[in-house]
Amino acid sequence: MRKQKINYKKFPDKQGRFGKFGGRFVAETLMPLLLEVEEQYKKAKKSNDFKKKLEYYFTNYVGRPSPLYFAKRISKQLGDVKVYFKRDELNHTGAHKINNCVGQILLAMKMGKKRIVAETGAGQHGLATATVCALFDLKCIIYMGKLDIKRQAPNVFKMKLLGAEIVPVESGTATLKDAMNEALRDWVSNVDDTFYVIGTVAGPHPYPMMVRDFQSIIGIEAKKQILKVEKKLPNYLVACIGGGSNALGLFYPFLNDESVQIFGVEAGGEGTNTKKHAASLSKGKPGFLHGNYTYLLQDEHGQITDAHSISAGLDYPGIGPEHSWLKEQGRVKYFSATDREALEAFKLCSKLEGIIPALEPSHALAFLLKNAKKFKKNDLIIMNMCGRGDKDIFSISEHLDVKLNQK
Repeated sequence: MRKQKINYKKFPDKQGRFGKFGGRFVAETLMPLLLEVEEQYKKAKKSNDFKKKLEYYFTNYVGRPSPLYFAKRISKQLGDVKVYFKRDELNHTGAHKINNCVGQILLAMKMGKKRIVAETGAGQHGLATATVCALFDLKCIIYMGKLDIKRQAPNVFKMKLLGAEIVPVESGTATLKDAMNEALRDWVSNVDDTFYVIGTVAGPHPYPMMVRDFQSIIGIEAKKQILKVEKKLPNYLVACIGGGSNALGLFYPFLNDESVQIFGVEAGGEGTNTKKHAASLSKGKPGFLHGNYTYLLQDEHGQITDAHSISAGLDYPGIGPEHSWLKEQGRVKYFSATDREALEAFKLCSKLEGIIPALEPSHALAFLLKNAKKFKKNDLIIMNMCGRGDKDIFSISEHLDVKLNQK
């Protein structure tokens, strides 16, 4: 019996579910806040004024559209395929994160909120939030794990320069999961004037939907650009997966195009056969975290286990619920790349293309390099270059034993 065709654009449903995933599993104190955000977002989507403001800031502040760049030497390395980088690392603040921050903060102001809280791992979401808060003169509180503060020092400096207050989180593993916990607690305690800007397609409904929608500008642009230059759709889309917002941003506008194969690349850490990785889709199982039902790294008792990645932005023990659903539907295939493979891809991209990538998209490139033999000559591949490597150079130098202060 033929599998029924799915219109992926109709999800989530009214309960915020992607199949059995997603939903809104939160304390009663949070429910009124989430319902208000959902209602105001529905109105904003229909508002021409809101859409015009969003387009204005995307164009004149973020710097959209981002280029679709033919990576000629990387393509040659892969055997004469055609690899295009969707260059969201050229956005203001150096990553895709600002797309979502502009959208959510415009919504926050529409709701009359003057205080913004956010969590961050790699610091890119925190930096983007601090940047937009500075633009609109809003108070900005960023929760960040103590470990991530150390390994993302350049972004921490930038956030402070922009006027944000950085709150170190020392609980748990002192990384992204724990920062998100603290940001949620803050929101509940300051309901009247505060808006919580979630940085990825996770959390309780409507956040996975809302973040995906704001990030889908990536895929909307990429589709127009590839059709203009190649006169056809790509054979493959590839993006790294942490919580999954850059990936869904690229994937979503292509989900109903059945000819396009889609690959997500998780952080394999020291190997998925070890306990030091962040491959929740490859090695996890469904459970509840941060208000939604999704794939998680957990032990036999259902307790969340520690994630590990050389990349702070992929160091999360869960995944956005839409990714969990897309995995089970078979629409997107998920793989992993190790720390070592990502470092090699980082070096190669820098030398061959003159583009220093962030560690996050280095995982996506590592997947392409590792699987070069699977692609045919002239296959079209779009990879989301979702962040630049400025933020990672100090932590990478330690791994590569490079002295950055040499004369």
